[in-house]
Amino acid sequence: MPPPLPSPPPSAAASDAVPAPRPRPASLADLFFSFTWLALQGFGGVLAVVQRELVERKRWLTQEEFLEDWAVAQIMPGPNVANLSLMVGGRYFGLKGALTALAGMLAAPLVVVLILGVLYTRFGAHPQVIGALRGMAAVSAGMIGATGLKLAAALNKHPLPLWLTLPFAALGVLMVAILHWPLFYILLGLGGIGCVLTYRKLAP
Repeated sequence: MPPPLPSPPPSAAASDAVPAPRPRPASLADLFFSFTWLALQGFGGVLAVVQRELVERKRWLTQEEFLEDWAVAQIMPGPNVANLSLMVGGRYFGLKGALTALAGMLAAPLVVVLILGVLYTRFGAHPQVIGALRGMAAVSAGMIGATGLKLAAALNKHPLPLWLTLPFAALGVLMVAILHWPLFYILLGLGGIGCVLTYRKLAP
């Protein structure tokens, strides 16, 4: 009898069918030092830094997941980025991860803020310091604006159509920047309407 033919190698399509594992923190120490490094970069433009580190560099979150978590972080009481660190840490390591990420977010920056506070009390009236702070504020505003434009691309994957989500975003900017309405009422009004419309869109 002829020898059996060797089985063909698996096709590229079959190998591609297995999704690659999602990047995630390697350990609690990795989570702590990652959020420490993130916090030490967040001088004013914290949204831009968080988005770049968690979505683009480490890829612990997708663009859509980051938008959803950031929206929840803004609704919860307390600093937005601290709330986000709790959610990201809890997603991977439970309560230990949430506390570890929060500790990384607060520990080193607390020391830096105390030192800067002492220096500002002593040298804050100098014209050079005032000019430097104004320049930093302008850079931070630019970083936040650029991040907002970058995150707007995720609206294409939202269940609501783009012609409806863009006016919602424009109204939010108008209410905050021009009308100076309280953020709570904006989130309750626009956010509530958006949640209801999205629920009706996804309902079977």
